[in-house]
Amino acid sequence: MIPDLFAVMAPILAGAGLGFTWIRLGHPFPVDFVTRLVFNIGTPALVIASLTGADIDAGSFGRTMLATALVIILMGGATFAMARLLKQDWRVLLAPMMYPNTGNMGLPVVLYAFGSAGFAFGITVMVTVSLFQFTIGAIFASTGNPLKTLLRTPTVYAILIALLLLLTDTGLPLWLANSVDLISGFTVPLMLITLGVSLASIKVKNLKTGIGFSLLRIPIAALLAWGIGTLLNLPPLALSILILQMCMPVAVFNYLFAQRAKREPEYVASLVFCSTLLALFYLPILLAILM
Repeated sequence: MIPDLFAVMAPILAGAGLGFTWIRLGHPFPVDFVTRLVFNIGTPALVIASLTGADIDAGSFGRTMLATALVIILMGGATFAMARLLKQDWRVLLAPMMYPNTGNMGLPVVLYAFGSAGFAFGITVMVTVSLFQFTIGAIFASTGNPLKTLLRTPTVYAILIALLLLLTDTGLPLWLANSVDLISGFTVPLMLITLGVSLASIKVKNLKTGIGFSLLRIPIAALLAWGIGTLLNLPPLALSILILQMCMPVAVFNYLFAQRAKREPEYVASLVFCSTLLALFYLPILLAILM
């Protein structure tokens, strides 16, 4: 089991470590360009390539999206209790509670732990979290019209295309399937490298609070994901991946939104950094249970 767990975690450490080391050595990294490339081109291609080539039916896809949405909403409700415990403004904690790092960190872990069969469910969870983050998250960060943001998000159209292909049991033409598969290939490595770059770039001030937040958030997320997934009768593989994805550390985008809203970005940075650091310890334990 230990070699299997190391095989899952090693690529994550290697990719994020590469980005972290690159910045620490003083080399430039175009974060804005890479982020746009990943979210506007790589992620849509990854959604289409993964969902159309996976053995997943539309019913399981829909129930997984619904389960993810319900977990996110209930995590938002749990924010008020968390705010009291940590004596912090609930508006600061709302995004870190609701939006785990299901992309940069979650997808690589799912891919290496569960293979292509599980990766489709990992994509489903990630897409749902992203849709919430770039609509509701945009509202709270005051970054513009959330409906306009949603309509300008290529991943939304990729989901619709993938759903249409799933429902009609249609495959892409070989030339297009090969092209989409090739383009999607850069997404996961760039996500990991960008994660490392982000961790090296953010300033952390309150380690104690960051660790305390993570130790409280993870059990809540795991229990909610297990309970809702069980109630919705998710397939065992989908249930395991829902639990795993919702227990990922705080997404880096929460820090960026906090900066835009000027809502204690240094505090949110500590949540991102500490939760990611702790993930290196608790994720192998969680994987040992779920695998």
